[in-house]
Amino acid sequence: MNSRRSLLRTGGLTGLALGLTACAPTRVLNALADSDTYTLKAGLPYGPDPRQRLDIYTPTRAAPGAGHPAALFFYGGSWNKGERADYRFVGEALASRGVLTVVADYRLHPQVSYPDFLRDCAQALAWTLREARGMGGDAHQVFVMGHSAGAYNAAMLALDPRWLAAEHHAPQQLAGWIGLAGPYDFVPIVNPDVRPVFHHPDVPPESQPIRHADHAAIRSFLGAAAEDSLVDPQRNTVQLARRLEAHGTNVSLRLYERVNHVTLAGALARPLRFLAPVLDDVEAFIKQTPTA
Repeated sequence: MNSRRSLLRTGGLTGLALGLTACAPTRVLNALADSDTYTLKAGLPYGPDPRQRLDIYTPTRAAPGAGHPAALFFYGGSWNKGERADYRFVGEALASRGVLTVVADYRLHPQVSYPDFLRDCAQALAWTLREARGMGGDAHQVFVMGHSAGAYNAAMLALDPRWLAAEHHAPQQLAGWIGLAGPYDFVPIVNPDVRPVFHHPDVPPESQPIRHADHAAIRSFLGAAAEDSLVDPQRNTVQLARRLEAHGTNVSLRLYERVNHVTLAGALARPLRFLAPVLDDVEAFIKQTPTA
């Protein structure tokens, strides 16, 4: 009976994973997420625009003496769709591991195009750096993290100092950055939805994160599905990791076998963690960093 129940449970979870691939029902993952691992403050402004809002997931577990490590998460969606409320499962997952998590919206195309959404992300990260201690976080243990287009945003903030400099901060203030299935070298742009975001055919060369990897950078975690039909993991994740390593950056590289572009992020959620140890690896990376 137990083996039959286990088989049914595995089959149901596999079905959920397939459904996530087909239509990205993050609402299902949100509904299945625990609610006792965090307290939520929703809709805090980091700028004047209605899209410049963020949610804070504070772990209910006791904080270390210096405060919880903190991570600002940016979601994907080709820079033209996405809502922070759809990623409660990410906030819950990280908070359950003792990471104070901020999930931020940013302006999208067609309201803005490159580089305005990066200015939003830099504002959100500057807000997080300023407010970390007051939220119960460790101001010396702040990370920026993203998935897909959000991983691009995180990479640009971590590797190209222009964006944080505009907010009177610097990447060196971060304890590290985490990119999941990010596009880091994607010219010529094939996706017709992405072309206008980056002014195709006049895509600025400096818009590519790979262009900013030729110097030592902050600690980096780069994860991807080994087989990703949307963002080539070899051209993007592996190439960026190797370029960063060649210039002295400490890089943790993970390629996961049982996930795809979408379920890589879904594997952070409790029902899909059997697919890949993404949450375990991200937690280990965050907690490896010594306090300054």
